[in-house]
Amino acid sequence: MAAMRLTVIGCAGSFPGPDSPASSYLLEAEGFRLVFDLGNGALGALQRHTDLFGVDAICLSHLHADHCIDLGAYWVARQYPPEGPQPRIPVYGPPGTAERVSPSNGPGFVELSRDRFDFRDLTPGTFEIGPFRVTTDHMNHPVETFGFRVEYRDRRLAYSADTGESDALIRLARGVDLFLCEASFLDDPNNKPDVHLTARQAGEYATRAGAGQVMLTHLVPWNDKELTLAQATETYAGPLSLAASGLVLHPGPIGPDL
Repeated sequence: MAAMRLTVIGCAGSFPGPDSPASSYLLEAEGFRLVFDLGNGALGALQRHTDLFGVDAICLSHLHADHCIDLGAYWVARQYPPEGPQPRIPVYGPPGTAERVSPSNGPGFVELSRDRFDFRDLTPGTFEIGPFRVTTDHMNHPVETFGFRVEYRDRRLAYSADTGESDALIRLARGVDLFLCEASFLDDPNNKPDVHLTARQAGEYATRAGAGQVMLTHLVPWNDKELTLAQATETYAGPLSLAASGLVLHPGPIGPDL
């Protein structure tokens, strides 16, 4: 059976934690390396799992710093290595990505960014990136945000990015082998609506979507991780785990490979 390999580069929510960078995930198949999000601190950790210039494409779910800001640092790495500037690679993101992640606000830097990155605007729909079939839809978050469904042969994965409650999330996660779902909030009547999911809500969405396995992510450093897991367990009865930087999974029946 075809293998698809997911490596958690960073899973801290809103800002890097003591044991993880902010959001970033490396997905591999057939030698193709696709990175989802590149938040604070992710570029350093990414190099533990692939060559600095081994990335073939990048998808940014949205333009909050904890999901995109290290792309500016990656431009520096690709622009100034001893062997000379590296070829352009595709960067899929919301409109305005080039301006947001330019390494400087000075004149000309946005165009210099385009010398290293081929920026492509995301819209809801389905398209191909390397060997992957990717479906995107808008999530429920204060800025334009995309969730993802990725299919590779017989394997299916969904990534919620950041979202409050959203029916689109059920469509993306329907019947997937692995659902990578944010769980930023614990139960609290003062949680702001339409920003993030609670762990309990993440479990509810996974159950409604019929996801085969769930990994909770976007874990805010000050939250109790065991309580996060416990609250999700009350609404999802399948295999459930917490994301951790460096964790490797093969979505599908192969299971974890630590």
